[in-house]
Amino acid sequence: MIGNVLVSDEIKERYFVCKLSACSGDCCVEGDAGAPLEEEEISILEDYIDEIKPFMTDKGLDEINSTGVFDFDADGAYVTPLVNNRECAFVFKEDGINYCSIEKSFLEKKIRFQKPVSCHLYPIRLSKVGDYTAVNYHQWSICNPALENGNNLGVPLYQFLKEPLVRKFGSEWYSKLILEFEKGQE
Repeated sequence: MIGNVLVSDEIKERYFVCKLSACSGDCCVEGDAGAPLEEEEISILEDYIDEIKPFMTDKGLDEINSTGVFDFDADGAYVTPLVNNRECAFVFKEDGINYCSIEKSFLEKKIRFQKPVSCHLYPIRLSKVGDYTAVNYHQWSICNPALENGNNLGVPLYQFLKEPLVRKFGSEWYSKLILEFEKGQE
């Protein structure tokens, strides 16, 4: 427990480093719903959509033009829209790898929003447990190459995802997380 955030032991115990050459970014095209969106991210996407559109596929553009920048999952939560109930509407493919058009726009310095925090945090998923936020590892076979890569490199998940964890919870929170994890190693 760090503040009002419950952190799964797997965040410390799993080793993980994405390996796009092995998985092709398939986490953006597989699954049963779009990426979770926070309410404030919807207005950010609406504000920046004209800068994001040049990097989107025709099918993604059709979906956004039809439904807007967000949809609802089976539980009524905000998510990114899907093309054909499969891939995120913001996905584009380059050299056989799936990338995010939102992030591409950010990297090209067209916008100041990198991508939805849920995408940035993946394979960590956040959920609400009463008044607390739970931080859990999402097990998915698509990420097996990243687990192997992380093990080979000796990089724990919480270190690999330092930037998005700081983005979501702040640097002070992340420092407390490190202290808590180091306590368990004494």
